[in-house]
Amino acid sequence: MGLPMTNRQYDYLIVGSGLFGSVFAQQAVENGRSVLVLEKRTHIGGNCYSAEHEDTGIIVHRYGTHIFHTPNKAIWDYVNRFSAFTRYRHRVLTKHRGRVYSMPINLGTINAFYGLDLKPGEVDAFLAARRPRIERPANLEEKAISLVGEELYRAFIAGYTEKQWARSPRELPASIINRLPVRTSYDDSYFDDTWQGLPAEGYTPIFERLLAGADIELGCDFLADRDYWRSRARRVIYTGPVDAWFDYCHGRLGWRSVRLDTEVLPVGDFQGTSVMNYADTDVSWTRIHEPKHLHPERSVRENTTVIVREYSQVDDDAPYYPIGTAADQELFGRYQEMAAREAGVRMGGRLAQYRYFDMHHVVAQALKAAREELSAGAA
Repeated sequence: MGLPMTNRQYDYLIVGSGLFGSVFAQQAVENGRSVLVLEKRTHIGGNCYSAEHEDTGIIVHRYGTHIFHTPNKAIWDYVNRFSAFTRYRHRVLTKHRGRVYSMPINLGTINAFYGLDLKPGEVDAFLAARRPRIERPANLEEKAISLVGEELYRAFIAGYTEKQWARSPRELPASIINRLPVRTSYDDSYFDDTWQGLPAEGYTPIFERLLAGADIELGCDFLADRDYWRSRARRVIYTGPVDAWFDYCHGRLGWRSVRLDTEVLPVGDFQGTSVMNYADTDVSWTRIHEPKHLHPERSVRENTTVIVREYSQVDDDAPYYPIGTAADQELFGRYQEMAAREAGVRMGGRLAQYRYFDMHHVVAQALKAAREELSAGAA
């Protein structure tokens, strides 16, 4: 889309219509502020965008499976203002050498892998005998081995990690593995949070309601004409890559992206679960999504399913996961110092903060940012 016909002035210009930008926009409009949202893509919602597959009626998450989960009831109550949620609980399976195991690693995974019948009280001692004592894990590999031992690490973590990040786990920060719990019970729920579910209509209607009352320009690259767009508002909320804002003057931050290949198959059920990981390096994709399992309550076309193969790659135009090496963190620190000196601008969200966040974290941060902005009378 081109430039708007009017030169109306706004209280806030929000760059990006993902969760941070959309939640901020909702709060600003609710408090009587005028808002213009610029979105580089041709749709709202960022990576949470979903749409009904035309031929099957299946809701497909365009950028990979997204599950909303949170331990914070206030955040849960907030998102429920904009959609009813199902009671979906996410469970992930992984294939290793032709066999299927549950993830994250739990008692069922351990017993199946070793051919044992351990009881919950026996797991810690069993793993302790197989994992070396590493006081200060220096990288992802050392951290993972210190948690589950060499054998489980090699089977379920090493190969998947190498595919996901295109580098040895020894080159990656230990913090990446912190998101994956290890359980001594048969609990195979992927998330521990009290409140979990999926928006009954998909994610896109949530963003339509969050952005109600804001003006929106789709297909618009803010950085291609930033002086013009900055002149249109008193304050800018920027949710894009922080290094792009500064024209990569210190270099590019390291990101991994994904390629998602969608296929319609003439079967009622391809893999029996919403997400199947592939742990071995001789399989090129990292996982396969089958989105019909996200909404078993929906009526869809019979004897047909949609699958989405996910491949890890580098795509500077579509950053997904911050790599976060020591060099990356040093570089981010330099950009962060520059961002703190930018007058009239607030940066927020995954891309601007160079950190992977769950959705509920982004909602909380956007609500906090809006409170600070609006209470300070910044607009």
